[in-house]
Amino acid sequence: MAQKPTVLVLGGLNTCSRALASFLVPDAADPLVSHLRIVDKYSINPPTTYLGRQFSNTLKNPIVDYKQANLINPATVKQVFDPPDGHPPYSYVFDFTGEIQYDRTDPVQIKNTTQLGYSLGVEAAKRKVAAYVRLQHPFYDTPLEKRVSDEKDDPKPSGVRGVWWHETLRALAAIKDLNLVIVRPGSIYGPHVLFGIVTPRIIMGAVYKYLDEEMKYLYVLTHIRINTVHVDDVSRALWAVAKWIEPLGREAADRLAGEKMYFANEKGKVKDVEGVPAPEDVPVAPLFNLVDDSDSTQSSMGQVIANVFGIKFGFHGLVASTMMKLDFRVEEMIGDVNEKHMEAWTMLIHKSDPPVPNTPLTAYVEAHMLAKYSVAYAGKKIKEVVGFELARPKFDEDAVREVVGSFREEGTWPNLA
Repeated sequence: MAQKPTVLVLGGLNTCSRALASFLVPDAADPLVSHLRIVDKYSINPPTTYLGRQFSNTLKNPIVDYKQANLINPATVKQVFDPPDGHPPYSYVFDFTGEIQYDRTDPVQIKNTTQLGYSLGVEAAKRKVAAYVRLQHPFYDTPLEKRVSDEKDDPKPSGVRGVWWHETLRALAAIKDLNLVIVRPGSIYGPHVLFGIVTPRIIMGAVYKYLDEEMKYLYVLTHIRINTVHVDDVSRALWAVAKWIEPLGREAADRLAGEKMYFANEKGKVKDVEGVPAPEDVPVAPLFNLVDDSDSTQSSMGQVIANVFGIKFGFHGLVASTMMKLDFRVEEMIGDVNEKHMEAWTMLIHKSDPPVPNTPLTAYVEAHMLAKYSVAYAGKKIKEVVGFELARPKFDEDAVREVVGSFREEGTWPNLA
């Protein structure tokens, strides 16, 4: 029997690395790896970020090694790539690093996303890892209606965050001998998933059930796509592309799935950033979109959530949508929305029996999440090239119940909702 790979997971406790770890080292089945190391800035004992019950169980497995470390430090990067005594070098590296907060400035994104990602890629290339898989969140402006973006399209990065996450891809793609594969998922949802736009909308459903009101979204463009993907399929896809590139190597993988990474920044901002290719350079790397078969829209997602909570669903009128479009009183409107949601959620938390005052869940909605944007990707390439098959092809009412159930089971969801 072939030796199981050793795996290094970098960052992502606040996004997807917890789910990947539990997929690689499941509770009730043989692990897929011989050794798993997870590295992030957070403490797990005591926890300084949300861990979730499933991941907490995964950490108890003796083949799992968690290291709290600052990967910004070059010396630390070298250390975490050194496996424990008795283990072979890491064969697969999964890179979840990067600043996901929307409002961070250029210097913060450069340091915490692009320079960090580049330094990790350089070290991985030196170590000759068989697969280096980068998770690229959908921080792009895709078409609002009618069509989806495939991997050959060149969507504009969204905001400062999107620009530097995209520059990180260009920097990684330009590293010689790095066996890089990029996976770009849609809006991720599933058990114990806090980040993104799906779980907050599920919480909104609970809020409006408590208020006994119709849940209304702001924009009357009902067919704005919010393509989704289950976190379990994200883990499975990351593993699938690692297995795919291992026997091929980068050159062959580029021929089969390589896509051009065009410059999308201001020239003056990149000239002194280490590792970022020149604006005229167009590096190539394998890129796969990952979305389920739901082709979810703002309308279909809202209706699914409303069905679960037994509430009505609709949209605010043209006046409110126009005000948002023109940035008229936007801050005031968002403030009013958050005040209403937070007040109701606080009541739910404290009226719960028992109360759940320490829940990581919040009804607060960040301003950018109320913007008119879409997540619209074609998902056939990974199926055709890698042979990947979705295990959770639909975002439906059972999916919403599963999310709520994962929090309720661990006592972080109010039992009145």
